[in-house]
Amino acid sequence: MRLWSLHPQYLDRQGLTACWREALLAQAVLAGRTKGYRHHPQLVRFRAHAQPLAAVGAYLSAVADEATTRGYRYDRGRILVPPAADVPTGAPIAVTEGQLDHEWTHLMTKLSVRSPDRARELAGVAVPLPHPLFVVEPGPVADWEVVTR
Repeated sequence: MRLWSLHPQYLDRQGLTACWREALLAQAVLAGRTKGYRHHPQLVRFRAHAQPLAAVGAYLSAVADEATTRGYRYDRGRILVPPAADVPTGAPIAVTEGQLDHEWTHLMTKLSVRSPDRARELAGVAVPLPHPLFVVEPGPVADWEVVTR
């Protein structure tokens, strides 16, 4: 499961679709609708939010917004707690600069193999934007991140 802290605009088609599906799985876990993935480390930051289902709903909404921008149709009816149009998404979730850097490197590695044209388009991005749910703060890679070298 990869719930990107990066803005969904950077994902290629396959990555955006995978992000949608994996965030739906995260939502099912947080709602107690599945027994699998209950202890997945990527869920730590959503569980720590005052309203976990609202947070994952905001996450999914931003992914669906990006899909709409690209002309894709993701079923927003699957979002259990969608953000209201006139209400902010609630407290943002902190993400560290180190985590964003780690994810950016990870994404660019994936794209260089799977979607080299997309990787070339993004090569000039010096500081990637976070997903709209997240606010960037100084710090290293998150403790929950599985780092393989």
